[in-house]
This record gives sequence, C-alpha cells and structure tokens, in this order.
Amino acid sequence: MSVLIFQKLFLEYLLDFLYFPLWWYTKGIRHIAVSLFSLFETGNILLSPGLWLKNIFVPMYGQYDWQGRLVSFFVRLGNVIARAFGLVIWVFILFLLLVAWVMLPPFCIYMFILSF
Repeated sequence: MSVLIFQKLFLEYLLDFLYFPLWWYTKGIRHIAVSLFSLFETGNILLSPGLWLKNIFVPMYGQYDWQGRLVSFFVRLGNVIARAFGLVIWVFILFLLLVAWVMLPPFCIYMFILSF
C-alpha cells in the first residue's frame, strides 16, 4: 500500500513540476496582471489627478476675486502636475513588478545552472 501512495505522490509531484511553467505564464500572469491593475486603480483613487484637473478653475476657499482665482489655478495646476507625475512613477513601478514576474523563472534557472 505504501508503494502505491509514494508512486502516486511522486507522479503528482512530477506533473506539478511540469505544469508549473504553463501555469506561471498563463493563469499566473493573468492573476498578477489583475492584481497590478487593482493596485493602479487604488493609486489613481489616492492621487486622483483627474479630480484636481476637473476642479482646476474652481476658486479655493470661496475667493471669487481675480487674485483668488489666479492663485487657486496655479496651486491646482501644480497639484495636477505633481500627482500625475506620482501616478506615472506608480505605473512604472507596477510595470517593473510585472517584468519581474515574467523574468523570475528564467533568472532562477540561469542562477541554478551558473552555480554548477
């Protein structure tokens, strides 16, 4: 009985080992892409450059004179530029995470072969 159990375990282990690259580059990459898109949406909600851009001509603190409108415009313009730049950096970091996901198995294989 124990021989059959070890044989079944070995076969399952072998099949999982052979299935791993297929899973990593199909279902795994789909899962990581969905997760990274969710992180992008969260970053967009936190930084919200679009909301600042939508209200760029609305005066701050209810100051409707021309000086208040001018100051509000430039403050909001600076916020839009800084937040958009932050979002671009966040997208770049997420892209690097995706590249790291794709390159991790070949890198591990390369390092394993290099160690011999």
